[in-house]
Formats: sequence, structure tokens, C-alpha cells
Amino acid sequence: MQAIIISAGQSSRCWPVNGGHKSRMKIFGKSLIYWTIKGFIDAGIKNIVVVTGPNSLIEEEMTLDFQDVDVKLSFVVQEKPIGTGNAIIATEKLINQPFFISWPYKINSFTLVEEVLNKQKTSNAQAVLVGVKTNTPWEFGIFKFNKGKIVEVVEKPKPKEEPSNIKIVGFYFFEPDFFNYYKSLPQHHEMDFVETYNIYLQNKKTEFILWEKDLPELKYPWHFLEIMHIMFKLSNFKNFISSTAQIGKNVIIKGDVCIGDNAIIGDNTIISGPCFIGENCKIGANNILKGPLNLENGVITGSFMEIENSIVQEKTQFHSGYVGDSIIGQNCCFGAGFITANKRFDRNNIQTIVKEKKVDTGLTSFGVAIGNNSKFGIQSGTMPGVLIGSNCVVGPGTLVFKNIKDDTSFFL
Repeated sequence: MQAIIISAGQSSRCWPVNGGHKSRMKIFGKSLIYWTIKGFIDAGIKNIVVVTGPNSLIEEEMTLDFQDVDVKLSFVVQEKPIGTGNAIIATEKLINQPFFISWPYKINSFTLVEEVLNKQKTSNAQAVLVGVKTNTPWEFGIFKFNKGKIVEVVEKPKPKEEPSNIKIVGFYFFEPDFFNYYKSLPQHHEMDFVETYNIYLQNKKTEFILWEKDLPELKYPWHFLEIMHIMFKLSNFKNFISSTAQIGKNVIIKGDVCIGDNAIIGDNTIISGPCFIGENCKIGANNILKGPLNLENGVITGSFMEIENSIVQEKTQFHSGYVGDSIIGQNCCFGAGFITANKRFDRNNIQTIVKEKKVDTGLTSFGVAIGNNSKFGIQSGTMPGVLIGSNCVVGPGTLVFKNIKDDTSFFL
């Protein structure tokens, strides 16, 4: 058995926290693609091909992360982001066994592999597809069934014309002749992967799994928060405090909390798990940290800082203030009194703008998503659902109501 993990493309809908590719977001000290690959390895799939985009750092990172692991990792480059089919065909010379295709954020890949292989072996299927129920079928590829068997996948059907409420998931099992079907198409285009597997499933014994467990989606920035929630469940997260960590006076720790090497927790701080606090973090006095919460290596806070239900990447620094329901990139810096608003007055769903279109997040609590290396002056803040790019500067006393593009200075 082999696996193809597709980590190419621009991840543009995950701006501003796409960081080269959205699969490079770190949780628990490692990137999402790391956890996906590890799940395959733990399930016994040890011949894995990763498809990346040009100038990607993923090959370098994964080669280092798995250098002492019994796995054959190969890498191919999709030169242009022109569709999933084009990414898959780039791996053809490396695939000679039945294989999985997975998006790089399937952090529960271990369980998915086990379930798919069980279905394949008990039914002798040549293809296995996975689906989950959705309330917005017009946004996805939707299964069409006939007498319980898959007939085809209809891509983004019109509202009220959808054949079911079950969307296809980015996790597939095929035989090597899948490549022949792809190459036999009369023409190739951005959606030719869908066209190929629709033809394939009509000619092959195909089985379907309706997935009713947690299954991560990663289309928009706020989906990282749900992935974090799932990871805390999947990892059987337990209390761990490094012997080199320094815990101040009157610190209260509740629930499951991991505190990494050389971390410092200031006096009178309250930590309510589940929380991950990485190596070399410095948490100031009188902080309140509420899980689920992920602070990567080297995060620093001053006194009187509160952070809850958020993901913060490496070496970001806060002085004082409040951050909730947010995703913040690497090397950001926040002056004293920074505040994220994370709820509307009317408590309705928070909407934001993605690629110039208004999108309903489906959340009543969502703060901000911020790219890498951005800086915020004292007494600044953000309204719910704002997206702020990398390398931005937000001036002191500035309240941000609208998205800010990369490399922008914004003052009021």
C-alpha cells in the first residue's frame, strides 16, 4: 500500500494564515502535514509520496522530522496550481500499488486508513470513498446514490437540486490503474480529478463509508480552531509538565495541560486545559489561559494577559490584553491593551470577507486571523471576523473593522 498526500496549491481561502501552505500550521509543536503523515505510518503505510508546490519548504521540514523513522518519503512538485488531477498524475512513476489520496490536514489519518482498509478487505472493493453529512451541499461535491450505491459525485449542485446531503471527503482509495483512466480523458482541466473518479467508480467495484466521527475540514482560517479541538481529543491529551519548566507561585492548573521544556509560568497565573504551551514560552504574571489553547514554542506574554480558544504560532509576543477565538501567525508583536472582539452584539453568526466575497463563518464566536510578522500598537484592537495579513503595522489606538492586506501600514 502507498499514499499520496497533496500539499500543493496556494491555500488562498485560508489567507492570511496560509504560511506558504495551510498544512504548515503548527499544533502541538508539529505541522498538520506531519500529523497526517504520522497517522499513515502508524497505520502501516510507509511508502508515501508528497506533492508540493514550487519553492515549498515542506520537503525540507518533513525530511528532517522523519529522518529517524522507518518510512520512504518521496516528493514531487506540481509546477502550477491547475487542479488535483494534475497533482496526482505527477506521482504516477512512483505509484505501483493500491494507494490512498489524502489532503495534508487529515490529522485523524490513522483511523481513516484503518476504516477504509477494513471496508476494502471485507468487500474486495477496488475503490473506497468517504463522505460526511453537510448542511450546505451546494458548496461541495455531493454523492448521488442509486439503491445505496454511488452513481456519481455532483460538484456544487444548485440549491434544492442536490442529490443528497453527503459531501465527498478528501480521502480516497484507488488501484494503480486509476492513472490510466485519468490519461484517457479527452482533455484535462482544473476539475478533471472529479471527472476521472466518476468514470472510475462506474467501472470498478466501489464502496462508500459514511463518516460520523470528527473529521477536519480546512477551507477557511477559522477551521484551524476546529482542527485544534479534534486534535485534543485524538491525542488522548494528558498532563505533562517538563522537569525544566519553571512554575511560579500560586499558579493554578486545571484539566489537561502540556508545558514544554524551559517554559516559564508567572506567578498567580490560571491555566484551564486543555492547553499546549510549547518550549521556551514565557507566560507573565496574572495571566488567564483558557483551553482549548495552543501556544507554540517561544510565545511570550506580559502581565495581565488573557488568551482563550486560540492558536498562536512561534515567537509571537503579547504585552497585556485579551485574545479569544483567534489564529495568530509567527513573530507577531502586540502592544499593551490589545483586544480582540469575538462576538457580535446580537450574537448572530460572524461574517467575514474571503477573496472579496462575504462568507458566513457559522460561528457566533470568532476573533481575528493574523498572518506572520505583523505588529500592533498600544490600545489597538480588532472587530469580530477581521483578517489581517502578514508584515502589517497597525497603529496605536487603532480599531480594525475591515480586512487588511499583506504589507500594509494602517493608522487612525
